[in-house]
Amino acid sequence: MYKLSKTRIYIILAICLAGIFFALPNFLGGSVNLPKWWQPVNLGLDLQGGSNLLLQVKIDDVLKERMSSIEDSARQALREGKVRYQNLKAGADSVKVKIDNVNARTKAASLFRKMDEGLNVVENDEGVIEISYSEQALNQLKLKIVDQSIEIVRRRIDAAGTKEPSIQRQGADRITVQLPGEQNPEYVKSLLGKTAKMSFNMVDSRTTAAEARRGKLGSGSRLINGENGETYVVSRKPVVTGEHLTDAAAAFQEGQPVVSFKFDSFGAKKFGEATSKNVGERLAIILDNEVISAPNINTPITGGSGVISGNFTIESANELAMLLRSGALPAPLEVLEERTVGAGLGSDSITAGITASIIGLICVVLFMIAAYGLFGIFTTVAVFLNLFLMLGVLSLIGATLTLPGIAGVILTIGMAVDANVLIFERMREEVNHGRSTKDAAEAGFNEAWATIVDSNLTTLVAAFVLLYFGTGPVRGFAVTLAIGIATSMFTSVTVTRLIITGWIKKYKPTRLPI
Repeated sequence: MYKLSKTRIYIILAICLAGIFFALPNFLGGSVNLPKWWQPVNLGLDLQGGSNLLLQVKIDDVLKERMSSIEDSARQALREGKVRYQNLKAGADSVKVKIDNVNARTKAASLFRKMDEGLNVVENDEGVIEISYSEQALNQLKLKIVDQSIEIVRRRIDAAGTKEPSIQRQGADRITVQLPGEQNPEYVKSLLGKTAKMSFNMVDSRTTAAEARRGKLGSGSRLINGENGETYVVSRKPVVTGEHLTDAAAAFQEGQPVVSFKFDSFGAKKFGEATSKNVGERLAIILDNEVISAPNINTPITGGSGVISGNFTIESANELAMLLRSGALPAPLEVLEERTVGAGLGSDSITAGITASIIGLICVVLFMIAAYGLFGIFTTVAVFLNLFLMLGVLSLIGATLTLPGIAGVILTIGMAVDANVLIFERMREEVNHGRSTKDAAEAGFNEAWATIVDSNLTTLVAAFVLLYFGTGPVRGFAVTLAIGIATSMFTSVTVTRLIITGWIKKYKPTRLPI
């Protein structure tokens, strides 16, 4: 029989013990406090209950905002180029302007093309220039917006303390959010429903809201409402935006909850310059197109930090600070669908999965013992070790176990013994051909190895295809299947071989009990 070196034996035993060690938290119960690196397998939405949200990224709103920004840039470019124009107006997906003079129109078109990459500038016979994004640029913009939205959603949910959320793109402009264990998603919905776009704009002290409503609003200003019902006239161009915030936290000032913030170096410089030039003026702090505070600038603020005061409670101050730390959503999100899975249903799924696993395990064990006797018992030991190794690997990598994942575990139990069946059948053939006990056992392992690799490799390829192209539950099934194949090959061949080698060395049988 093939001799296993002590080093190889120690490695095999170490792997088995490590698998058992990392699988143990799954049997200790949830009441035991364990370190973060030694945790049980995370249960998915369908096993522990929770909430499922389908979100729509409102890309059209971003495109409209971009067109408004292009309108401002076009107006500035035309003024600097001293080009006379009429009816400059932004639409939902384009900006149009009429320029009668042909030479001026050509000059304007050249200026427009330099404003941003990916812009199409088209002239018609009526002297109207239409500015819009090319199809390629539009697709890239949509992809970027959805990717940024997913990242911000992930940050906000992580900050809210939801454990092991699943956040995935669905289609071109939708996001699926699964929150295991979250039975009341209203708080999470409120967090995701806020864009949290912040900007600091100077208040136009030369124009009142009443005058602005009568048509005296300058091109560089706009009207905006405050959270207490007031109306402000603020500059269109912000002093600095929330993109330059590096930190935000709830604090207290004169016994009232406030939100302290800190800028990066660029934001601190811009903020310092603006407050130095506008001492005595008011600075509007705008969140999601609403003024939440408009304090007077009493002294220049050059330290790169400040506070936002308002009618905050401790909870609302903490919430705003968290939103600012997470960053602003590039586009508003709309909840299209909401489903809640009860914890009782998840418990039933776990019970059903465990029952099916036990029944499958008993059937496999009975078959192996009936078919191969003592070697069937050796295989049973390997199957149990395989389950421990699977749980250990799933726990170690922080995988989330779903109902399809349990199906992968059950399938792996049946597949765990196919290698042993091939090995034992080969041993029987060698014994029938008159080979000795050691030679027959060695031939069983050596000659069946190529077939074992081929059969498991094809299944492993299928698992990786499911993992790459699948989503959600399909990926959960693929993960458990792939891990199960790897651990079953180890236990079926290596562990079983170690057990049989030790048994032959100790008892020196004259025939194999198969």
